[in-house]
Amino acid sequence: MTTTASRIQRRSGPLPHNYKWIALSNTTLAVLLATLDGSITIIAMPDIFRGIHLNPLQAGNSFYLLWMVLGYLIVSSVLIVSLGRLGDMFGRVKIYNLGFVIYTAASLLLTIDWMTGAAGATYLVVLRLVQGVGGAFLLANAAAIVTDAFPSNQRGMALGINNIVGVSGMFIGLVLGGLLAPIDWRLVFLISVPVGLFGTVWAYLNLRELSRPQRGARIDWPGNVSFALGLILIMVSITYGIRPYGSSAMGWMSPRVLVLASSGVLCLVAFLAIELRAHDPMFRLPLLRIRAFTAGTVSTFLAAVARGGLMFMLIIWLQGIWLPEHGVSFTSTPLQAGLAMLPLTVGMLFAGPLSGALSDRYGARGFATGGMVATAATFVWMWLLPIDFTYLEFAGALLLMGVSFGLFASPNRAAVMNSLPPEDRGAGGAMNQTFQNSAQVLSVGIFFSLMIAGLAANLPHTLTAGLRAHGVPLAKAAAVGHIPPVSVLFAAFLGYNPARSLLGSQVLSHLHGHNLAVLTGRSFFPQLIAGPFRDGLHTAFAFAIAACIVAAFTSAMRGGIYHHGEARSEPGAPADLDAPAARRSHASA
Repeated sequence: MTTTASRIQRRSGPLPHNYKWIALSNTTLAVLLATLDGSITIIAMPDIFRGIHLNPLQAGNSFYLLWMVLGYLIVSSVLIVSLGRLGDMFGRVKIYNLGFVIYTAASLLLTIDWMTGAAGATYLVVLRLVQGVGGAFLLANAAAIVTDAFPSNQRGMALGINNIVGVSGMFIGLVLGGLLAPIDWRLVFLISVPVGLFGTVWAYLNLRELSRPQRGARIDWPGNVSFALGLILIMVSITYGIRPYGSSAMGWMSPRVLVLASSGVLCLVAFLAIELRAHDPMFRLPLLRIRAFTAGTVSTFLAAVARGGLMFMLIIWLQGIWLPEHGVSFTSTPLQAGLAMLPLTVGMLFAGPLSGALSDRYGARGFATGGMVATAATFVWMWLLPIDFTYLEFAGALLLMGVSFGLFASPNRAAVMNSLPPEDRGAGGAMNQTFQNSAQVLSVGIFFSLMIAGLAANLPHTLTAGLRAHGVPLAKAAAVGHIPPVSVLFAAFLGYNPARSLLGSQVLSHLHGHNLAVLTGRSFFPQLIAGPFRDGLHTAFAFAIAACIVAAFTSAMRGGIYHHGEARSEPGAPADLDAPAARRSHASA
């Protein structure tokens, strides 16, 4: 009894002097876990599928592969706004703590999959969705908890650390997956369990509710259902759109995709109509009148569209072409690809907190806009790289891209959160995160579609001719040549030896000497797809450059320094015309 009483007193008494650092460190751990699990399975996929005895290159099994990777992001995108709103209504810390419990329990259950084949894959997909629910609870409220804990003149630094560690988690997951999966594929899920347990207990004992819950508010069920259904339908249509349909390399014109996408759009239109009439809407549409919030959120979406599919393209570039051509075996390429991309993470970790802290003093507009311009320039640099680049050039481009992402992400996130009224930080922050997560899934669909379109134009002829030149019978060479480009991309993406996977042991057993050595060697497949891959890659980079330029323009339109209730403008910057006059003040920065 005494222990319980003292705990209650301790949790309701004065805040400890270091509370803001406790809140920042705990939420940063949560965001790292939530984003790391969005990518850790990418590199571990070959070991996971071998562990459950399922071939991911068979046409029907691509569904499991896509949903094991994208399902986590889709669930987070669908739920995050609703959970941010629930945090505003019932307490952000309470909802956040529940997320730690769900996430940790799902991580533990993922390690005990006793089934094999399609049943084992289905089990993993379902538990990954549950894990995504826990991640959504955490992501929906983490930024609001940090914003509540820090004064406005330190939020840029705090949210910079929180946001950049989260973004970096996507790339840290690649290295961890490559290290752990070869030992045992279950370790990629098990590693989250002790960390999740620690975070759960730590959050429960130390985090406080610093904002008053909106007790009289009601849950907008029609808005929640229409929004969730609309996003799910659109995102499911993306996963089917990049799969082949009939004789087409992609399924964007298939009846299934058209029905799913159009139904999703109709649901989102219905959602907007519902929100305009709802008494307590899920989406706080009046927040869009705050120029700093709207510009920052649109910039977030465009930056995530440019960045989201980049990781997949770089992994395919490294695993499918560059690393094999430089003597790395196909089984070792996943880990080596993760390590090769570390300069990107280093750049983000360096620039993110620094730019966030500087934006507290000088404002977000210059840093965020400059970061997007620099990102576009880096995509141009990568466009100019030859497919068989020297690593120093590649690492330099990645480092600059990481610095550019950091310059944008931290100040932009801080500006978005600073612009929100305290009572709407959960819902507003979750709206921003939803746009980011949705854009990442959309970006994967766009990048894969552009890449597949580039491959489909030349790959069938190139692949058939290459196989025929090395003794593969005409019928088999033609059959392999007409394999959907997405299967060839998956072979490169997963670190498989494509010739062994696509030709099969029966064909290879009839080949001898030089032909067998060439087809199963490290250079044949990379050299074969280098030309078609370059065409698709350049198209994808052109799209990313355009998205970055538009994001830079949008970011520049955000206005001066704006803190809700204590705004001040940058020198020479126009005042935020959408801010209420009572909440606007002007001073030199």
